[in-house]
Amino acid sequence: MQRNARIWTVAATAAVFTVPTIASAQQATHNDKTPMKNIVQVAAEAGSFNTLVAAVKAAGLVETLSGPGPFTVFAPTDAAFAKLPSGTVTALLADREQLTRILTYHVVSGKVMADDLIASNGATPTTVNGLPLDIVVRGGKVYVNGVNVVTADVQASNGVIHIVDTVLMPKTAPAPAGR
Repeated sequence: MQRNARIWTVAATAAVFTVPTIASAQQATHNDKTPMKNIVQVAAEAGSFNTLVAAVKAAGLVETLSGPGPFTVFAPTDAAFAKLPSGTVTALLADREQLTRILTYHVVSGKVMADDLIASNGATPTTVNGLPLDIVVRGGKVYVNGVNVVTADVQASNGVIHIVDTVLMPKTAPAPAGR
């Protein structure tokens, strides 16, 4: 397990450098002792989360995700949203209920760091929308519902962001028997 933690740390550190805007913005706040930005501010300033930030605004979740938390957000990039079928993002932005359901599926209450994710291999934490996520570690990489965590432990004043390369889509609850 300790070897996996070292591998994950190396992978996460290398991945942070692939998103330099986030890393440099957060490093600056640590070095100069100014307050760290909240999750929404970090995402908005990164430049690679424009779709996510627009979705958070459309769903009316800015105030919540800017609040004290702490929250753990599995944040899909603009490229992750671009993988969705054509027209999906536009349709979601127009459907606040469905959009909120999907966005809250990317959020877990509490601050869950990469080491916690690795230690929880096989865990199924409950998201803010009430559905579980499946955490699996394979080959030194962390996967959430089979989706790769490409950058971990992006610090924010009210939690942590783990960047994922695909939008997590909650499964629809099965209809009760007899319907």
